[in-house]
Parts: sequence; C-alpha cells; structure tokens
Amino acid sequence: MPDEWYYNTRTNEVERGRQSRGVDRLGPYPDEATARRALELARERTKAEDQADAEWNNPK
Repeated sequence: MPDEWYYNTRTNEVERGRQSRGVDRLGPYPDEATARRALELARERTKAEDQADAEWNNPK
C-alpha cells in the first residue's frame, strides 16, 4: 500500500510503501514520523513485554 510507511532495518531509512524485503522492514506505520521512531517504539515494546514476562514468571 502506498500510504503505509516502513522503517528499513538494513538501510536505516524510512520508506513509503513496500519497497524492500519484508524481513528488512518494520511496520507498517500510519505516517513518516512514526516510522522514523520505529526502533524506539520496538525498544519500548520489548521492554514492556520483558517486564510482563518477568512478572508472569515471578508472581508476588
């Protein structure tokens, strides 16, 4: 879709539409600004999931 934005992890560039291989892309994102934050968003989500896993594995 041309209105989707992606972050290319191989080139570290933002792309509009599916220009590169799926394995190299993060997204889709609704706009270019969000795609530019792709790595930051991925880190935040990973941290939240790691915390949820830790809480699941070690209930209080």
